[in-house]
Amino acid sequence: MHGIFTIYQKEMEDHFSSTRFLLITALIVMVGVIIASMVGMSMREELRGMAKPDFIFLLLFTSTGKLFSFVQFIGFFGPLIGIILGFDAINRERTGRTLSKLVSQPIYRDAIINGKFMAGMTMIAIVMVSLVLIIAGLGIRLIGVVPGAEELGRLLIYLILSILYISFWLGAAILFSVVFRSTATSALASLAVWIGLSFFIGLGGSLLADAIAPMNQTADMAQAQDSFVKNAEVQRVASLLSPATLYGDATSTILDPLRKTPRSFVLMGPMERISLSRFQNPLPLLQSVVIVAPFLISLVAITFVCFGICYAVFMRQEIRST
Repeated sequence: MHGIFTIYQKEMEDHFSSTRFLLITALIVMVGVIIASMVGMSMREELRGMAKPDFIFLLLFTSTGKLFSFVQFIGFFGPLIGIILGFDAINRERTGRTLSKLVSQPIYRDAIINGKFMAGMTMIAIVMVSLVLIIAGLGIRLIGVVPGAEELGRLLIYLILSILYISFWLGAAILFSVVFRSTATSALASLAVWIGLSFFIGLGGSLLADAIAPMNQTADMAQAQDSFVKNAEVQRVASLLSPATLYGDATSTILDPLRKTPRSFVLMGPMERISLSRFQNPLPLLQSVVIVAPFLISLVAITFVCFGICYAVFMRQEIRST
C-alpha cells in the first residue's frame, strides 16, 4: 500500500483538471438529464388526476423516451467515461518522461497501476452517483413521488452494476495504454473493442446460431419450435460474451420488479401461462438480487481479470529513463 495514496491523489487532481474528461462527463450528464426530464414530464401528464402506481419512480430510469431510456443510454455510452479515463494512463507518463521519475521515487511499482485504477473507479462512482441523484431530484419535482426503501435499494444495486460495468472498460483502456506506447493507438484500440463487443457481438451470435443450430422450416410444428429454441439458446450464450449484454440484462431485471427472468422471451404453453397469471405481484428485492447475482459476479470477474492482465503486463515491462 506504500505510495498508492500519493498516486491516487495525483490522479484525482489530473482527472478533475482534465478538459476532455469534464467535457465527456458534462455531455453524458446533460443527455441523461434530458432523457429523464422528458420521461418525467410525459409521466406527469399521463398520471394527472390518477393514483400513482407502485414503483413508478423506477420508470424514470427504464421508460423509453423518444429514442431510448436512461439505462440504455448508460449501457451504450457509459463505457466512454472509462475509456476517456484510462486510454492514456500509462503511455502519457512515458511520453512525458515522468514514469521513470515515479519509479525512482520511494514508491512501489504496483502502487502506480493500482492508484490509477482506484482513482478512475472513484471518478466513475462520483459521476454515476451524481447523475442518479440529479435524476432522482428531477423525478421528485416532476411527478411528486418520493422513492421508497425498496426502490432506493434497487437504485443502489443499479449503481454498483454501473460502476463495475464502466470500470471494466477503464481496465481495458489502461491495459491498452500499457501495451501500446502511442496514445492514439490505445484510444483507437479501446474504441474498437467497445464497438465490437457492444454492437457487433449480436450479429456474430446470430451468424453462429444459424451455423450451429439452423432453424428448421418444416411443416412439423414441434420440430420447428425445437429448432427455434436451440437457435435462440445459441444466440443467448454468444451474447453473454458481451459486457453490455450482462449489464443490460442485470439492470433491466433489478429495476423492473415485475420482471421474473433476464431472458428476452420465454416460451410457455397454455397451462404455464395460466399458472404464471397467478403470480403477477412484483418480486421482492432479495429475489431480484438472486436473479441478478450471476450477472453481478460475472461483471466483477471480468473487471478484475482485465485489470489483473493489465497489472501483470505492467509489472513485467521494462521502464527506462530517457
